[in-house]
Parts: sequence; structure tokens; C-alpha cells
Amino acid sequence: MSEQKVDSIPVVVAMNFSDAIMEQIRAVSPRLRVERHHPNVPDKAWNDAEIVYTVRNFPTVEQAPRLRWMQLHSAGIDHAVKEPILTDAADVEVTTTSGIHAGIIAEYCIMGMLAFEFGLPTMLDYQARAEWAQNRFQVFAPRSLRGQTLGIVGYGAIGRELARLADQFGMKVLATKRDVMHTADKDGYVEPGTGDPTGDIPTRIYPPQATAGMAKACDFLVVTLPLTSATRHSINADVLKAMKKTAILINIGRGAVVDEAELISALAAERIRGAVLDVFEEEPLPATSPLWNLPNVIISPHIAGMSLNYHEKAAGVFIENLGRYLNNRPLLNRVIRERGY
Repeated sequence: MSEQKVDSIPVVVAMNFSDAIMEQIRAVSPRLRVERHHPNVPDKAWNDAEIVYTVRNFPTVEQAPRLRWMQLHSAGIDHAVKEPILTDAADVEVTTTSGIHAGIIAEYCIMGMLAFEFGLPTMLDYQARAEWAQNRFQVFAPRSLRGQTLGIVGYGAIGRELARLADQFGMKVLATKRDVMHTADKDGYVEPGTGDPTGDIPTRIYPPQATAGMAKACDFLVVTLPLTSATRHSINADVLKAMKKTAILINIGRGAVVDEAELISALAAERIRGAVLDVFEEEPLPATSPLWNLPNVIISPHIAGMSLNYHEKAAGVFIENLGRYLNNRPLLNRVIRERGY
């Protein structure tokens, strides 16, 4: 009796992954028929695909009638949320690479805190003028992170890893979370040895509507939220007014989560000490933005989550999820369309 043939699963990788990464993906199972198409995907490949890995190349619902799962190359979905394949194909599961950025972004946030405490912008200004600060003990009088209070707005993968690092620095950690009754993270990708899986590090976890109340106690307020209709401008005038005059705002989530006009007003009037901004309401940040000329702002061009091994890390999530898909196990980083991430 002949051995029963197992149907192959067509997989389209719409990314410029290296040959080495492609070999790792194909090695997951002989059932996978993996094709790489970049930058363009042929109509036949879309038509056959059961699984798609992509970043900005999306098929229409009609182009991909067999599609059952789409893995995104990013943690956020705001760039894709209006794509018909997300809005009209309810039976297509969508997952993200959330979690792979946690370590590098958490370190970026620590960098921003230390830059302000040690006066790094001022150091660079003196260096550019080749000037030795005569009153250096007054100009540079850093305060240790130990004993200071960090507020994390959004306790996901990034927030949990930032909490772990801050805890090691001896900081007090507070956080907001959409569901304060369930602090454990069970459905997201976590790099081994990172984060706060059980949610035990924060001294207190607040609901999102209490963000202003939490901000009153914070020396640093870090925004990690995705952009949804519920989070847009959630860091508003009320939150900024609640912050200490000595507090620093750090935004590595999405620019429009913060009301940029209100933030510029608060910074210009020195109602808060400063800001570290990696994301903006309009990107690239226009040359006419007042943020460029504010001395109490550190600006980076949306690179906090970048790393030299980004592709390898992202492929690692895909490989883990491929194994889960083949074994009918729940996928990691599932997008819940109703909440927008």
C-alpha cells in the first residue's frame, strides 16, 4: 500500500530575507513550500498562498482566496490597519513581531534617562565649542536613577523589559495596563531571560484612564502604546500638566499617542524638564517643527527598535509560529482587530 501524500502548505515570504534565513524557515517542515518574492509578488503566488510573511506588500482579498494566516514584519499594525485583507477577511489570522524590539528599545529608554541625568547634550555642546566648563560642578550634577520613579504607559513586551532594567537600577516602577486584573503575559513572544512575565515588578498598575494620576508621581514617563482610536492623543494636556516640572517624557510608541502641540507648549514653557522622542505625529519630522530647536529635547528618527540582527529576530518569531501553526497550537502575537493591535 502506498504512503498517503501529505498536502504541502504554500508560504509566501514577501521580504528580502537572506538565503540563510530562508533555509531556516524551510527547515521547519517538509510540508512547507516556501517561496521568497521581493519586492513584487506574482499573482499566482498570492493566489496559492496559505501563509504570508510581509511588511508593506499586501494582497487584496480577491488576490489571496486561500490565505489563512499573515505574519507582519513589525510590532505595530497602524500602517496596515486599513488594508482590506485586515478589515474584510475576518478568517485570516494576523500576527506581529511584537517582543523582538523589547530589549533594544528598553536600552534606548535607559540611554535617554542617563543622557538627561548626566547632561549629555550639554557635554556635546561644550565639546563642539572646545570649551572647558568653568562651573562644571554646577553644570554637571547628575542624579542617580536609583530611587527615582519610572512610569510606563502600556505594560507590554517593551514596558516589561524596561521595568526589569529599571528595577536593576534601583528605580521604583509604576505602569498602566489595559487589563489591570491580568498582569501576566501569556500570549506574546518573549526573548528568554527578558521582561517581567508575571507582572510583579511594578509597585502599582493603573488603568489607562488613571495615567494622569500616575504621572504625578513619576520622574520619567515612558510611552510604549500602539496607535489606535483609543490611544490617539491619550498623552494630552491633562497628563502633561500632571507631570512634575522636573520630569522627562520619553515616547517610543507612536507619535500621535502624544498630543504634539500640547507637548511643544509644555516643553517651551519648561512645565516639564524635557523629552526624548523617537516617534512623531508626522514622519519624517518637518524641518519647520519647533521640536528641532528646543534645547530640552533629544530627537531620533524612529530608530529605537532597529538592530543589526532585526531580520534574524523577526524570522525567529515566524519560525516559532510556523511550528505552532503546523501543530494547531495558538499563534504568538495575535492581532485582535477590535482593539487595533
